[in-house]
Amino acid sequence: MKRVVISGTHSGCGKTTVSLGIMAALTKRGKKVAPFKVGPDYIDPSFHKFVTGNPSYNLDSWLLDSNTIRYLFNKGNQNMDISIIEGVMGMYDGFGIDKSNGSTAHVAKITKTPVILVVEAKAMSTSVAALVMGYMMYDKDVEVKGVIFNKVSSEKHYEMLKLVVERDLGIKCLGYLPKNEEISLKSRHLGLIPADEVEGLKKKTDELVELIEKHIDLKTLEDIAEMEDIEPIENPAKEIFMKYKGLKIGIAMDTAFSFYYQHNLQLMEEAGVQLLPFSPVNDINVPIGVDGLYIGGGFPEMFAEKLEENISMREDIKALLESGLPAYAECGGLMYLTEGIVDLQGHYYNMVGFFGTKSMMTKRLNRFGYVNIDTRTGLETRAHEFHRSCIEENSDLEYYYHVTKYREKLIDEWKCGLVKNNVVAGYPHVHFYSNLSFLEEFLNKCLEYKKL
Repeated sequence: MKRVVISGTHSGCGKTTVSLGIMAALTKRGKKVAPFKVGPDYIDPSFHKFVTGNPSYNLDSWLLDSNTIRYLFNKGNQNMDISIIEGVMGMYDGFGIDKSNGSTAHVAKITKTPVILVVEAKAMSTSVAALVMGYMMYDKDVEVKGVIFNKVSSEKHYEMLKLVVERDLGIKCLGYLPKNEEISLKSRHLGLIPADEVEGLKKKTDELVELIEKHIDLKTLEDIAEMEDIEPIENPAKEIFMKYKGLKIGIAMDTAFSFYYQHNLQLMEEAGVQLLPFSPVNDINVPIGVDGLYIGGGFPEMFAEKLEENISMREDIKALLESGLPAYAECGGLMYLTEGIVDLQGHYYNMVGFFGTKSMMTKRLNRFGYVNIDTRTGLETRAHEFHRSCIEENSDLEYYYHVTKYREKLIDEWKCGLVKNNVVAGYPHVHFYSNLSFLEEFLNKCLEYKKL
């Protein structure tokens, strides 16, 4: 099974650009590329899918245990030629200061995958060898097998970098990318702009592929990626396979709502659920005959005017939820189900109005990072938060989650997860493989509703 991790020395070093370029270049050569992303990010996987045509899956070693990651990784590799795993942040950055929990290095060890280290070499010379050596030596169980340099000033500059690294460290330099603002991807407050919003993304991708093919040794990369298969792992979700056959769940899927773990969607389908996509921005109403709704995260604040204008959709959702239709919503989905969104300029946009509160946009992050959730029914699961909004507190709101945040010790706790009728909506993003009972609780409500 060919597989390689594209990691970086730090956030912003160019690993996403390099990863996308390699994925696109290999796809252009007729390879079936299986893309993966370390960590909880939703944006990068949308770019992965754009350049490969294949869904990208998150591998998060804090949200998931090691065997679950191995199972999901093996599953995602089926009938593929090569897997490219894009790392997160710096190679050893993960949960708190634990380099072996949630980091790229940790996932590389779990999946027994060699690492190509992306180094921003701007204004560097011989010192680059000391930098790379530090990443190689910090955890010798991580197999750093090659280096790619970013923002290199010239071919001569690269040859000097290559000479010192290969001479002193004995690992391969696979090439470089010159500094080129034309292929850079702009950012938004939650990270990279989603792939379907980037103007001229195809043109940018084509230019990036040209640079990759000119400056990166893809054959050597494939040689490094040639590894023995990971031993088969039993399906951790086998007990719910086809258990919910016949259920129909409407899933909000458009420019405003697109943040879903692909494994969550795949798991629901394997459980027998028929997912029926609908657009809160463009459709008149939700699909007829659904037994529940799943409204994920996204950027409802960026499309607030269009969401407000779609009165028929808002009224349809509210009426269904008031009548008892189960729903599960995360982050942007929570915001959509409140009375309205107030942007940073104070403009107010009407939303569904199911929960009696408003969503307020804020200039700074309100919550960021991994959290633990205890539900009112006694379930425990892990999750991730990242949002620049908050809801207005009032005495009429009921909460379903008790959320705690640990970094060696408890550093914060709060209530979240609004609950009303058969609806739970909260800021945390939950990976269903973290605790299958969390998904089953929602689907069981949908079954009960279906029987009415």
